[in-house]
Formats: sequence, structure tokens, C-alpha cells
Amino acid sequence: MNPSIPGGVTLWAMLVAALPGASRAQDTLPPADRQLARDILRELIEINTTDSAGHTPEAARAMAQRLVAAGFPAADVQVLIGPDARHGNLVARYRGSGQGGRPILVMAHLDVVPARREDWSVDPFAFTEREGWFYGRGSTDNKAGAAMLVADFIRLRREGFVPDRDLVLMLEGDEETAGSCVQWLIERHRDLIDAEFALNTDAGGGVLRNGRPVSFTVQASEKVYATYLLEARDKGGHSSLPRPVDNPIYHVAAALVRLSQYQFPVRLNEISRGFFERSAQLETGQLAADMRAVLRNPPTALRSPGSRPRPSTTRSSARPAWRRCSTPDTPRTRCRRRRGRR
Repeated sequence: MNPSIPGGVTLWAMLVAALPGASRAQDTLPPADRQLARDILRELIEINTTDSAGHTPEAARAMAQRLVAAGFPAADVQVLIGPDARHGNLVARYRGSGQGGRPILVMAHLDVVPARREDWSVDPFAFTEREGWFYGRGSTDNKAGAAMLVADFIRLRREGFVPDRDLVLMLEGDEETAGSCVQWLIERHRDLIDAEFALNTDAGGGVLRNGRPVSFTVQASEKVYATYLLEARDKGGHSSLPRPVDNPIYHVAAALVRLSQYQFPVRLNEISRGFFERSAQLETGQLAADMRAVLRNPPTALRSPGSRPRPSTTRSSARPAWRRCSTPDTPRTRCRRRRGRR
């Protein structure tokens, strides 16, 4: 975030002070503002917005109703259903003076990943507060972000704040599964969300300790995944004559065991190195020591209290030799057994 950009500083200062999900409730806001953010977070958590439930339109309408009730013109608060009837999105515009340039887009997502009641100590779709901590699916990812944005839009308007440029709020309904809602909004409603830059509450943000701002993090990239398909080929035969030793199923199983025992080396780039360098200055104790250990080349073994070292890589059966077979450009590649022994 560029501190010289009008509107951005004010909005993010309020975001940092707003209600954090799954963290200690802050005591630095007026009681009415704390209650507003808490109520919005409760309402969102208690709407089951997993992809299978299909209730993101309900969540989008609920947030739209709050904004209109706070005085935003209905024409500036739009619930957009798409790319299909099961996905709902909210786009709201906070009108500015028009003197500061193109709008700033602030965003969060309404959908959450599935949660089974038997896996939780509390009902994941019932807002629960215990000793100042909030529990519920989405309390961090990312209904807390959505609640902060809606609460801050309402607070800013109530206080009579007029930004130098428009602020656009986007709450989209499919981040966790396919990312289809953002793509649909870009293709069908680009004019509503067009902005000079975007601030995403789902990544980065301010860190408070005992009410004091400690740091502000900016996400530079997302982790990406690579998919591997392991395939063992065999000369075939009949199930009446099984071969326990020379069996392609067991070869794949052995490869998975070897993979489970492998620990990938720590590799830093300019961004991750800078993160650990700066963060180590803000932390104390074991966490600070671990961060400095990562920076050494080669990294020092990281040992938190009570942790055990991972087993070393072992070479199991020499039958199959597996080749590395995936890149970011080819996420699904067939891996075949090579001849020879290792």
C-alpha cells in the first residue's frame, strides 16, 4: 500500500482496528462499533456458505441489506448472481469526491470450505465466543474480512467521511473451489469493479498486539501446487496367480511411502528472505531464533520445543525408479516406471 494514496490509509487504519476473526477481540473501538462488527461476523458465520450448500446469494443479500439500511443508495449496492444460481456476489460503491483518481477496490470472499460437525468441538456454523475468542467456519477465512469491510463502510458513512475517490467493496462467492465468481465479474461486470488497485483482506494485513500496531504485511504471491500422477506398468496376468513381490500396486505404495519420508529443502527467494529478515526483528524467543535459522545458508535445523526430527529419506524397494514429472506449466503429467534399478 502506498501511504500517499488518499483514502487508502484511512480505510486500512480502520480495517486494522476492526474486529479480527479467531483472535482476541480488541478493546480499542467504541462499544457500538465492536458490537456492529461482532453482529455482522455472527450473521455471516451462521449462514452455511460451503459450495455444496449454495447459500452465498443469501450472504450477499444479508450484507446488502445492512449497507442499504445504513444509508447507501440501493443503486450503489448490487447483488449479482453468477456465474450460476448457486453463487452470489456483492458489489457496493462508496462515493467519493472524485478528486483522487480511479477507485480503490477492497474485497473478501463469502464462501468457506466444508466443515463436519463431528470434527469440531463446537458447531462450525454457529457463532461461538469463548474467553474473547471467536469460533466458527470462516472466522478467519474469510468472513472476518467480509465483516470488517462491511462494518467499516457503515462506520465511515456514519461518521460523514468522504474519500477523495470511490471505494468499491466486492464480496465474491467462490474463492475456495474454482474462483469462478471473480472471473465472471471481470468478464460481465468489469465496469463495477474497475479500480486503480485492490486491497484483499484474505492476504496480508495489520498485526496488533495488546492494541498496538506491530506490522503490516503485504502478500506478494500465492503458493501454487503441482499434481503428480504415479503410474506403474506391469506385464499383466491373472488374479489367480498373484505376484506379491512384483506387483504394480505395491510399487506405487512404496513410492508414496518414500515421498512421505522426504522433506523438501528450504529455499528462499528475495521476497521470502526479506520477510524473515524483517519479521525476526519483531519477534522474540524461539520464533525469532527459528526465523534467523532459516536465513542461514544452508538453513539451520529448526527445532521447536517438544518437536521431533523427521525421519531421514530411505530408499525402499529398488524395483521402480520414479521420475519427477510435473512443472507449473504441466500440472498433470503421467509418471511411468523406468527400466533399471536404483
